[in-house]
Amino acid sequence: MLMKALRVGLGQAVILVDFLTRPRKKKRSPQAQAAVDAAAKGLTLYQFHACPFCVKTRRTLRRLNVPVALRDAKNNPLDRQALLNDGGKIKVPCLRIEDGGQTVWMYESKAIIAYLDQRFSAV
Repeated sequence: MLMKALRVGLGQAVILVDFLTRPRKKKRSPQAQAAVDAAAKGLTLYQFHACPFCVKTRRTLRRLNVPVALRDAKNNPLDRQALLNDGGKIKVPCLRIEDGGQTVWMYESKAIIAYLDQRFSAV
């Protein structure tokens, strides 16, 4: 009981710090932002709201100004089941990448952030 209260409290603290220190969105021309928006249509992030690694990944998405669909794998049973059935495990963050008829499930915040930086920093 005490551990759960501590975990919930720390999770709320992580969310508060994220809110107070949120990075600025990258500025792009309307045409460049439209290209990013189109490229991001195939991306979905499965996450827990208060997970520090998920927060880190969402901060990168905000910094790069990449609109990605978010799925709550903790509180939404359908999203959780999709993550397990299609991704193979319930581990977050997980970026689902649909590109050219292929679907890749990318785990680990460092790998996801490196992918996002490589794909969207120069645009």
